[in-house]
Amino acid sequence: MTPLLELRGITKHFGASRALAGVHFSLRRGEIHALCGENGAGKSTLMKIIDGIHQPDAGDVVLHGEKVVLDGPAHAMRLGIGLVHQEIALCGDASVAENIFMSQLNASRRAWMDYAGLNERASKVLARLGCQDIDPARPVETLPICSQQLVEIAKALTLDCKVLILDEPTAALTEVESAALFRVLHDLKAQGIGIIYISHRMAEIFAHCDRATVLRDGRDVFCGEIAQLSPDALVRAMVGRDLGNYYPAKLAGDAPEEPLLEVDDIGDGEAVHGISFALKRGEVLGIAGLMGAGRSELAETVCGLRRARRGAVRLKGRPLSIRKYADALAHGIAYLSEDRKAAGVFLEMSVAQNISSMAPRRVSSRWGLLRQSAERRLAQELGARLNLKSDGVACEAASLSGGNQQKVAIAKLLATRPAVMLMDEPTRGVDVGAKSEIHHILRELANQGVGVIVISSELPEIIGLCDRALVIREGRLAGEVAAADMTEEALLRLASGLAAVGAAEAVEAVEEVQELH
Repeated sequence: MTPLLELRGITKHFGASRALAGVHFSLRRGEIHALCGENGAGKSTLMKIIDGIHQPDAGDVVLHGEKVVLDGPAHAMRLGIGLVHQEIALCGDASVAENIFMSQLNASRRAWMDYAGLNERASKVLARLGCQDIDPARPVETLPICSQQLVEIAKALTLDCKVLILDEPTAALTEVESAALFRVLHDLKAQGIGIIYISHRMAEIFAHCDRATVLRDGRDVFCGEIAQLSPDALVRAMVGRDLGNYYPAKLAGDAPEEPLLEVDDIGDGEAVHGISFALKRGEVLGIAGLMGAGRSELAETVCGLRRARRGAVRLKGRPLSIRKYADALAHGIAYLSEDRKAAGVFLEMSVAQNISSMAPRRVSSRWGLLRQSAERRLAQELGARLNLKSDGVACEAASLSGGNQQKVAIAKLLATRPAVMLMDEPTRGVDVGAKSEIHHILRELANQGVGVIVISSELPEIIGLCDRALVIREGRLAGEVAAADMTEEALLRLASGLAAVGAAEAVEAVEEVQELH
């Protein structure tokens, strides 16, 4: 059978850097094909060639058995190719409906806009994804990240696609939203649409994909049926080595009784309502909960990014006055945002400038003048500590893979010499090899006495990495789970409010949630 899409010997260079070297790839009609590989393996470059954003230096793109030369995304769209980017690219001041139908509106010659009809059409597309609660008339910039991601996906569903490319589509989605997305993908598969699925989440790949192709260092190194693969074999193909212990060893013995950080009855009057907890020296404390439960808001309130209207924060027994984030940094409390693109790194700045940006005094003279040699040494020191892979600390952060951009964001925090680090989704959008590296880095920091708090929507990450876990529900502390008792069921029961119901009802409800998960 002729493949729906075929790539033959695709090669691409950016200057002296080789991104792809003779890659072969095929997509059948009615299949979900996983494209796997570490960050920097060439996945995004390959997808941009399929979408016409980049032109290959060598090789052919074959669609429906015929060679095509794609001269841009608009041309690719006319040929039935749709791409949902990992990085959200919406028009913030336009409405949800306007964003969903942007390409059609641009092509329209009508002198007036039927907003009521446009909103009604958008509502139907959103309902298909189970997003009836998103107002199609609302400006996109006012939506949370997870809702913006759903709008990106809804845009693609309005196209008459034969090939649909999804790059990390569930990275910012809840379990329920992800389940709705997969129902749609299987419907599209049944209609004969070919889907290229890029994800670092192994569970999704093995649950929903038919085949997998692995890229490593710009080359295709494996292609096979998912049913004949094991997760370990796929990971080995991706990283070219055995990762050994994916998660580092947990805290040996009990943590010191004296807490490093104490948070008492803190609240912002909106999303956080009187939460208390303590972080002990040497432990990694996890914060779990469903999307919208108040996890990020809790961290932001502790470190001054949100105004605390009640409660107190103590570090090493000393009360702190935190009115803004600069106060938290001055006291040694640093926060890593879940939104790497908007608040994690300055993409247009160099690696060295990024790393020194939060600690200018470390790289300045006594007269306040920047010492570039000190800035370069600081970046090289922290880059080596985090195993940062780049073409040097002078290169732009935008040129790095997602995993290495995340390491730059972590290095920025380390440059402030923090006593406590609040890490919000520290491995979101990061490949399996870089995830393992970041897990070991966080454990090493804890072993060195830095307080580490990890907020994650990935329950296996909470269970594998953390010594204890707090579960947040509706802005309140739902419970605490020790390492020995940490299971997905235990965390989901607290997150879903099932802990107080009868045992039989709880088990039945948890099984329903796990099916979605």
